[in-house]
Amino acid sequence: MSDPIQIDVVSDVICPWCFLGKRRLDKAIALVPEVAVQVVFRPFFLDPSIPAEGMDRHAYMVSKFGEERLKTIHDPLIAAGKEDGVPYAFDKITRTPNTLNAHRLLRWAMVADKQPEVAEALFMAYWNQGKDVGHADVLAGIAAAAGMDGDQVRADLATSKDAEAVLNEVRTAQQMGVTGVPTFILDRRFGVVGAQQAEGLVQAIRKAATQAIA
Repeated sequence: MSDPIQIDVVSDVICPWCFLGKRRLDKAIALVPEVAVQVVFRPFFLDPSIPAEGMDRHAYMVSKFGEERLKTIHDPLIAAGKEDGVPYAFDKITRTPNTLNAHRLLRWAMVADKQPEVAEALFMAYWNQGKDVGHADVLAGIAAAAGMDGDQVRADLATSKDAEAVLNEVRTAQQMGVTGVPTFILDRRFGVVGAQQAEGLVQAIRKAATQAIA
């Protein structure tokens, strides 16, 4: 088998479309078993203005969308989630966290070869369980469940370790023209923007594989 096609997924844990995009990418990869794929999650801030301690979610959403629009804003996501197996539980979410620490954990998980498990766990923790994925205890627990050293993660989160590296990656994505997430960058050649259907991602993966061979 040839070298794997790298798919860089620029996303944010608190982006509901990113969770949907991840599940659709998982489905797409399963549909092309003949293509070796390596997925790497890259950081992005859906809203860089969120303070380090996070915010009350209801107040945050009302400030962005208004009380009236908030009543139906999640309907398209709920419908899409049912189709693609994304178990959104919006009623459980009480905080909108700053995700710098979550992105730091994803960076460490990549080094530990645990990033796919940690990415899935982060999305599930926030969107299905309503956990505050900006909180060190939550992140340490996710790390430990994935086979990482939870105590070490908690200790590292108390420092500024890799914070600037994450910020640099976000700036790099912006310089590349990424303005919305999820964005899938295939084989460092071309990008697919948005939570595309699995069929569209399959076509993109096959295109990347063909170009890699050529």
